[in-house]
Amino acid sequence: MTGNRRSPLDALHRELGAKLVPFGGWEMPLSYPAGTIAEHLACRNEAALFDVSHLGTVRLDGAGAFDRLQHALTNDLRKIGVGRAQYTHSCNDRGGVVDDIIVWWVADQVFDVMPNASNTESVVRAIGGVDTTACRAVLAVQGPRARERVARVSTEAANVKRFRVQAINVLGAECVVAGTGYTGEDGVEIAVPVEHAERVARALLDAGVQPAGLGARDTLRLEAALPLHGHELSSDITTLEADLGWVIGWEKAEFAGRSALAEQREIGVQRVLCGLRTESRRPPRDGARVLWHGRDVGVVTSGNFSPVLGVGIALALVEPASAVVDTEVVVRVRDAEMPARVVKRPFVAR
Repeated sequence: MTGNRRSPLDALHRELGAKLVPFGGWEMPLSYPAGTIAEHLACRNEAALFDVSHLGTVRLDGAGAFDRLQHALTNDLRKIGVGRAQYTHSCNDRGGVVDDIIVWWVADQVFDVMPNASNTESVVRAIGGVDTTACRAVLAVQGPRARERVARVSTEAANVKRFRVQAINVLGAECVVAGTGYTGEDGVEIAVPVEHAERVARALLDAGVQPAGLGARDTLRLEAALPLHGHELSSDITTLEADLGWVIGWEKAEFAGRSALAEQREIGVQRVLCGLRTESRRPPRDGARVLWHGRDVGVVTSGNFSPVLGVGIALALVEPASAVVDTEVVVRVRDAEMPARVVKRPFVAR
């Protein structure tokens, strides 16, 4: 793992017995001694703490910041305002998703753009701004009791509503808190200055929040049918193919990829994302082929065992005719075939 960046919480992860793995150029916890399934269920039933410091943060400010983001990203910032967050895409000229991004509108003419781990440099090249990733840690507290546990550390932070953003002093640290996350559960994400990160993280653990790693984060986001860049989204998969047309601000005259996406909307997509559920614990895996009436109609983009449902679930990119809910398909995994059914998303509704 030589050459990978380490989180500001690296020493704490090691103290807690985390299994560390390379991810997006970082060395991050995959799981802790309790294991991925226990961490997953802690988030679904109580509250879990995820270190997501590997995600990038690009700070844009000044008079031109709003216009730069409007021109570069698919969603329309006019739909929100100061103190709000928005999910959006950065697309290429073909409409393919170069990255999916959360924008925190922190203050007047001040934005924190949150790209995926390995895409921060390309986002800076595309929109400008300053990479502030090394200056902060990001702690995500997620679960039905997340706000109750966060309130033991900071009532103000616990009260930041869904997709709201607020600058808050947490235990003497000037933080930015957003009601965002990637698990399908309620909760907050707290951007903490590096020098205060471990102290705030320990306070959250002492408040009864269980540490959770990347393994649980992935199974949680899959149950919630949330896309992962490099799987459901890529430079070759468009926003419309990923069934995320709601992140396109069609009212905007111009943004990267608009012409290609408008053409695709007019003629219809040739493939679309759908959810699959098996009847056994064995999950489909990404790359497995999807068959319908004996014909290859697509590919699994993500698959795993669902700890809540007790069966295999998957997201797949398939021909639209085969993506209708309750359609019976077959997933070919290596030389074996398993029956599956197209189901509504999310797999686990909260």
